[in-house]
Amino acid sequence: MTSSDSIRMENLSYSIGGRKILEGFDFHLERGVNRTILGVSGAGKTTILKLLLGLLEPDSGAVFIGDLRITGLAESSFMQQRKRIAIVFQGGALFDSMTVGENVGYRLFEEGRLSDGEIVEIVREKLSFVGVEAALNLYPSELSGGMKKRVAIARALAADPDYIFFDEPTTGLDPIGVYNICNLMQRLQAEGKTTLMVTHDLATAFATSQRFTFLHEARMLFEGSEEEMKGSTIPEVREFLEPTTRSLFI
Repeated sequence: MTSSDSIRMENLSYSIGGRKILEGFDFHLERGVNRTILGVSGAGKTTILKLLLGLLEPDSGAVFIGDLRITGLAESSFMQQRKRIAIVFQGGALFDSMTVGENVGYRLFEEGRLSDGEIVEIVREKLSFVGVEAALNLYPSELSGGMKKRVAIARALAADPDYIFFDEPTTGLDPIGVYNICNLMQRLQAEGKTTLMVTHDLATAFATSQRFTFLHEARMLFEGSEEEMKGSTIPEVREFLEPTTRSLFI
């Protein structure tokens, strides 16, 4: 696997108001290897996604998209590389004033490379893929939580990215909604998309990923397979997998 087929962090540190979020953090997302970053709420998982996208600047260390070091560059200098990545935000982040179809096609309309007819065809195709084509002319306020998540996935797919980031994709969903999201992620992976998810939902993580990173107190405590994680003797990993009375009220 070459560096052009990966996104990575090297010795990265990041803090907010003097509080360390990440320290000496190394991370490597290779094409074709689907990963999940696990950790308790507030551990800094979503911050990692923002740093990988260049939305935040680290205190030290570097982020690379392919062969390009994006740390320290103006956003305009790496926009083309960042188009290889799409993100599905925790709340969907749909535009309330736009229909579902307008939301899904938004990035394509902004780029102006395709005709309106071509964009509409792509929008219908992606909505059909996630099973909500009938919602084309509805507004986000008319959708259930699960439908909003699926529309957000359709929007991420519209620009045909190589990598898709998922920020807590199953939060607030009922078991059927969780099943649908897991199924969609598995279908995306089967089509060659590389996924990176941050979550504390173990069932979803183990259903959709092959490699796992465990984040604790600003550092990576564990990186490995599901089997290796379940067999880990690291106390913090064991407590995360199987909480005991020592976890009460912490």
